[in-house]
Amino acid sequence: MRVGGHPVDTPSDPGRTAPFRSDGYAPLRDYAVIGDGRSAALIAADGSVDWLGMPDLDSPSVFAALLDPVRGGRFLLEPEEPYTVARRYLPGTNVLETTFTTGGGSLRVTDALTLEADGALGPMRELQRRIDGVAGTVPLRWSVQPRFGYGARRPRIARRAGVPVAVAGADALAVCAWDAGEPECTDRAINGRLDLRRGQRALLAIPLAHQEPLVLPSRPECDARMDHTIAAWRGWARERSNEGMWRDAVLRSALALKLLIFAPSGAIAAAVTSSLPEQVGGERNWDYRFSWVRDSAFTLDAFLSLGCPAEAHAYFWWLMHASQLTHPRLRVLYRLNGGGHATERTLPLDGYRGSRPVRIGNAAGAQTQLDTYGELLQTGWLYAGAAGRLDADIARRLAELADFVCAAWRGPDSGIWEVRSAPLHFTQSKMMCWVALDRAIDLCERGLIESRGSARWRLARAQIRDFVETRCFSSLHHCYTRSADSSDLDAAVLLGLLHGYARPGDPRMRATVDTVARELRHGPFVDRYSGEDGVSGTEGAFLACSFWLAECLARTGRLEQATALMDDLVGLANDVGLYGEEIDPATGAFLGNLPQGLSHLALISAACTIDSIADEADG
Repeated sequence: MRVGGHPVDTPSDPGRTAPFRSDGYAPLRDYAVIGDGRSAALIAADGSVDWLGMPDLDSPSVFAALLDPVRGGRFLLEPEEPYTVARRYLPGTNVLETTFTTGGGSLRVTDALTLEADGALGPMRELQRRIDGVAGTVPLRWSVQPRFGYGARRPRIARRAGVPVAVAGADALAVCAWDAGEPECTDRAINGRLDLRRGQRALLAIPLAHQEPLVLPSRPECDARMDHTIAAWRGWARERSNEGMWRDAVLRSALALKLLIFAPSGAIAAAVTSSLPEQVGGERNWDYRFSWVRDSAFTLDAFLSLGCPAEAHAYFWWLMHASQLTHPRLRVLYRLNGGGHATERTLPLDGYRGSRPVRIGNAAGAQTQLDTYGELLQTGWLYAGAAGRLDADIARRLAELADFVCAAWRGPDSGIWEVRSAPLHFTQSKMMCWVALDRAIDLCERGLIESRGSARWRLARAQIRDFVETRCFSSLHHCYTRSADSSDLDAAVLLGLLHGYARPGDPRMRATVDTVARELRHGPFVDRYSGEDGVSGTEGAFLACSFWLAECLARTGRLEQATALMDDLVGLANDVGLYGEEIDPATGAFLGNLPQGLSHLALISAACTIDSIADEADG
C-alpha cells in the first residue's frame, strides 16, 4: 500500500500487490511489459512507465526512470489517495490491466502500445492508457516527463493545435488527453489530474515520432486501435498449441517472446532493457537489447513447438542474413537490424539503485564463443527438419561453417557466459563444436548439404569427443567440468544433453546432472558456474539453468523430480507471469535484465519436454 506517494509496510488483501519504491526505484519484480513488435515499455505496479526506447526496442530511451529516477524520465499515473493494486494481462494478450482500489472507489487502467488495424508497420508509435471508473470516485494524477536520449536531452514543451507537444531534435511526442483533466505544461513535464467516477472513461494517448511528422490522432481512432490491439493479440494466442501441465505459463512465455521479436527484421532480442544489475550496487550491468546466436536453437525450437511457423521462418532467415555479414566467423550477438557492431560505452546515469556503470552496447559481441557454431548448426538442422529442405546457398554456408569448426575447435574461447577473464577451453563450447559437426554430417546423410567435407567432419567430431571425454570429465567429481583440466563446475554442460552431445542413458551425463543438482542447486535455484570470470562481485541464480536442470532430470528418468522442480519454478514468476534473468535466492528479488528471453525459452523447452515424457509414461 502507498500513502501520499510514500510506501507503508502493511499487508495488502489476498491477491493484491503492494508497490513500494526505495529512493525512487521500484522492485524489478514489480514490472510488466507491453510492446508493439518494434518497441517495448516497462510499467511498474504503481502505474509508472519507467522504460521506453524510441523509435525501436534498442533505441535511446524517452523514459528511463528505471535507471535514474531523477534524470531518466517517466510517465506517472496513480491515485492521490492510499491504494492497493492488482494487475493482470487481458487473457491471451500483451495488454496490461491494472486495478487501483482506494477507500473511496476503484479504477482500471488498460495499457498498450497499439497496433495498426491493417497490420502494416507504419512510422507511428502510440502508447495508450485507457482509464475506467469502476466504483465510487478516485482522485487521480498523471505526469508525462519525457527525457530523450537516455535522459540527456530535455525537450522543449509547447502546445500545437492546443495539444501539448514535447520536442528534442528529431524526436517528438504529444499528450492527447480526453476526459483526463486539462493538461498543464511546465518546462519539465506535462501534468494533469481528475476525479474519476464510476462509469466514466478517460483516455491518454501518447503518439511518438522520430524523423517524421507527429500525427495527432482523434479519440475514435485511438479507441479503434486499442480494440484492434486486444483482438489481434487474442487472435495470435488462439493459434498457439500447448495443452500441457503448465499451459498458462507456456502461453505467457510465448507472448513474452513475441514482445521481444523485432518485427521489421524477425530478430528476437535477449531482453527489453539495458544495465539492470545482476548484483544491486555491482558492476555486472549489461545491455541485452541484441540478438544472441546462443539463443537461436532454443528460439527456433520454441517457435516450432508452439505452432509459430511464420516467426520461425522470419527468425531463421534473419539469422542467416545477419551471420552472412561475418561468414564464416560468427559474431556472438547481432543488432536487431542485422548489424554486427555493438560498441560498448557508459552513460552518465546513476544506475538501478546505484548500480554503475550503466552500459549501452556490449563488448561481448567481439569475443570468440565457439558454442555459437553448434547452436547455429542446430538451428539450421531444426529448420531443415521442419521445412524438409534447405536453400542451396544456406546449405553451402552451413557446410562452410562445419569446415570452419574443424579448424577452430582446438582454440580457447570466452564461453557461453561471456567471461571477461582469459579465454579457456570451455567444455560446453567443445560439446557444441561436436554438435555442429554432428548436425552437418546428418544433413549431409539426408542429402540436404554437399558431402565433400564429410570425411573431415567425421574425423574432427571424433577428435572433439576424445578431448571432452579425456580432459573435461572429472572422475573425482563425477561430472563434466567447466573447462579442460579444471575442477570448477558449470551448469551450461547440461546443454550437452539438451542439444544432443550426450544421450539420456549416458552414465557420465547422468552423473553430471546429479552433480549439478547437488553442488550448484539451492532449492529451485541453480548457479551458473563456480570459478572466476574476470568481473568483480556476485550474482543471483540464473533462471534458465534451473529450467535446464528440470528438463535434464526428466530426460534422465527422474520425471517426478523434474515435475516438482518445474512446479516450483513456475511459481517464481512475478504476478503477471514474467521472469527476469536471475533471482536472489535469499529474497526472491529479480535481478538482471527483463523480461529475459532465455528464461522464457528454457521454460517452454522444459515444459514441452516434461509433458512429452509424461505422456509417454502414461502410455
